[in-house]
Amino acid sequence: HDAVARCTKPVIAAIGGWCIGGAIDLITACDIRLASRDAQFSLRETRLAMVADVGTLARLPGIINEGALRELAFSGDDFDAARALQLGLVSQVTADQPALFAAARALATRIAKNSPHTVQGVKEVLNTQREKRARESLETVALWNAAFLPSADLLEAMGAFMEKRE
Repeated sequence: HDAVARCTKPVIAAIGGWCIGGAIDLITACDIRLASRDAQFSLRETRLAMVADVGTLARLPGIINEGALRELAFSGDDFDAARALQLGLVSQVTADQPALFAAARALATRIAKNSPHTVQGVKEVLNTQREKRARESLETVALWNAAFLPSADLLEAMGAFMEKRE
């Protein structure tokens, strides 16, 4: 996911269907996120007794407001594309997946018409603070998970997940 964030070109995520766990990590590393109406999201790691560790908690604070982030991260609740738009996780919701891919291509085409040097400069300036904060957060979560991941909570959460119980 860091490679996506470090890419010198703008990266557009087109999200259709479910976007959970590692997929959330990936889209938070992207510059722009679009979704189709059928998109569903979840920061589900908490429900599995894990602290999200590949970028979600590092990058979401710069994307959505802190209160909503805490609600979603603490609860692990699922949410739809309309809520993602309201939160600012995505900047556009399309009627369906074909329209989603058309919108992503159209946006990429509009961006590509601008000076590549200037677009890269804008991305570099915008990423300066985001990536510094993300690196610090990723270091913290790595230490936390190294110490607490092998726990009874994790074993119970995995068993409950596999058995489809709470």
